[in-house]
Amino acid sequence: MKLTAGQVGGYFAKPDPDAAGVLIFGKDAMRIALKRQQAVAALIGPNGDEEMRLTRMASADLRKSPAMLLDAIKAIGFFPGPRVALVEDANETMAKILLDGLGAWAPGDAQIVVTAGDLKPTSKLRKAFEGHTKAYAAAIYDNPPTRDEIERDLKAAGINQPPQEAMNLLSDLARDLEPGDFRQTLTKVGLYKLNDPEPLSAEDIAACTPATIEAAVDDVLIVVADGNTGEIGPVMQRLSAQGVNAVTLCIMALRHFRTLHRAALDTTGRPQIWGPNRDKMIAQARAWGATKLEQALTELTDTDLKLRSAGQHAPALALVERTFIRLAMLARR
Repeated sequence: MKLTAGQVGGYFAKPDPDAAGVLIFGKDAMRIALKRQQAVAALIGPNGDEEMRLTRMASADLRKSPAMLLDAIKAIGFFPGPRVALVEDANETMAKILLDGLGAWAPGDAQIVVTAGDLKPTSKLRKAFEGHTKAYAAAIYDNPPTRDEIERDLKAAGINQPPQEAMNLLSDLARDLEPGDFRQTLTKVGLYKLNDPEPLSAEDIAACTPATIEAAVDDVLIVVADGNTGEIGPVMQRLSAQGVNAVTLCIMALRHFRTLHRAALDTTGRPQIWGPNRDKMIAQARAWGATKLEQALTELTDTDLKLRSAGQHAPALALVERTFIRLAMLARR
C-alpha cells in the first residue's frame, strides 16, 4: 500500500504491527535514517536490539547470500516480542530477493523494513510494496517536519502542549536546520526541561539551539538589514574564502528576516529575539516595518528557488550578493 504524504507522519509514529513490511525511500539519507529509526523503535520497543529481535542486513551481504533474508524473517528469537528484519540501502538489484521475502512472509514472521534511495514510480521494488496488501511504501520528501510531527517529537521528549510562540520558533528552526540537528535539538530541549514545570519558552529553545551561524554570516546579515550597501562586498569576500555555501547563506538570511518580521508584528512589547545581536535586530525590525520585511522575504524566497533550480548557471554567491544589495537599498528607502 502506498502511504500519502499526509499519512507518513502518523504511520511512523504508530506503524502497523501486523504488516509484512515497509519500504522507506527518498533522496535525503538523513531523513530516511530518522524514519527508519522511528519505525524500528515503534515496532520492537527500546530493548528490541538488546533482545536480539532486530536483524540488520547490509545490501552487499544480502546480494551474496539471499537466503539471509528468509532466515531472518522466519527465525524464532530467544526473547518474546515482535521482530524486524532490516535491509538498508536497497536498490533495484535487490528487487527479486526482497520480493521473494515478501512472498514468503506469513503472520508471526519478522516484519521487513527496507530503506532505499530515490526510486522511480516504475521501480519493481517500489511497485512490490505499493501493491502488496500487507506492506507499505513511504516516500520521504525533503520537507521540514510538520507541526504535528514536531508536537509528537516534543511529547516523546516529555513536553506536552507547548505554547504557541514556542511552536512558532520550533517551526522556523525545523526549516533552517538539517533533520538530524533538529531532532537533536528537540532531544536537548526535553533534557533541558526535565522536571521543570514551567511552559516551554523561547529562552529554553534558544539555550538548546546549535550555534550554526558563524560570526561572519551574522556580520553580513546585520550589514544588509542596516542598509550598508558598501560593506556587503568585503564581507561576502570573507564568506567566500571560508567556503560558505550560497544556499546555506540564503537560508540563514531567510531566518534572520523572518525573525525581524515576527518582531515587527509583535504587540506584546517583548519580541522573541535572542542572542548577542538582540538589541540591534529589534531596532532593525522597527526601522523596516512589516510591509518592507514581507518584500524582503519574497526576494529571498525567489533567490532560494533560483539557487535550487536545475537551470541556474550564474555564480551562486554572486546571485546572493546581488539580492543582499537590493535588500540593503530597500532598507534605506
